[in-house]
Amino acid sequence: MSRIIRKTQAQQTDDKEIKIQPFQFFQPHSANELGQAEQELAITREEILFERDRLLAEARQQIEMEKQQFANFQQQQLQMMEASKQQWEEEKLHLQQQAYDEGFAQGYEEGVQKANADMQQTLRTANEVMTNAQANAQKYLETQESVILELGITSAERIMNTVLAREEETFVSIVRRALKEAREMKEIKIYVSPEYYGVISKNRDELAEMFPPDVPFLIFVNEDLANAESYIETSHGRIVVSIDTQLNELRLKLREILDSKE
Repeated sequence: MSRIIRKTQAQQTDDKEIKIQPFQFFQPHSANELGQAEQELAITREEILFERDRLLAEARQQIEMEKQQFANFQQQQLQMMEASKQQWEEEKLHLQQQAYDEGFAQGYEEGVQKANADMQQTLRTANEVMTNAQANAQKYLETQESVILELGITSAERIMNTVLAREEETFVSIVRRALKEAREMKEIKIYVSPEYYGVISKNRDELAEMFPPDVPFLIFVNEDLANAESYIETSHGRIVVSIDTQLNELRLKLREILDSKE
């Protein structure tokens, strides 16, 4: 059967509605399948993993620094409370001695009551300061976590787009990896953006060799797809090919680090 290359506008299909399955193009395969694909994606994976590790290290360092600053603040507040208690003990002894010397029992009681009231107020103030400081510190940390997370995702996305723009073969390798998930299908339809239609068409014969000769292998343009977005329609469902999967994986890794902090 001949293989047809045409645009989406010319496609007529009565395929039933099929389930969309997210595809992770960095998902491990067998050792034999990984050899060539890993070599082709070496630059992409090395750069992404290096950037991911750097961002995770910065996230850990930032969180530890904020935790240490808050611990120092807590220690200062505890020292202030201890100093207030010590001052109260000294003042109490002074009042006791003064009352004894002057014989004014009533004055002593009034002094003790006033000192107690002052001490309670001091403790309440210190507790309020501690509570507010803890809430503010937590809010600040949460804000910094979001900033760190978004910086990580932005950096990873920039790396992926730069590598794809620099090397057409990288995008072809991603599609090839996705096609391995559809080897048992009876019909293959690849939908790509206008930008990468020529790239996939140029490598059509190589990609089609992954399937038996009687399996229709069609390539279509979908103008709604952005740049490196693409998907593969098969008789059993749709395989989405996108860098979003890797970016989501990085986002989850960062979130796990931030959520697991002590």
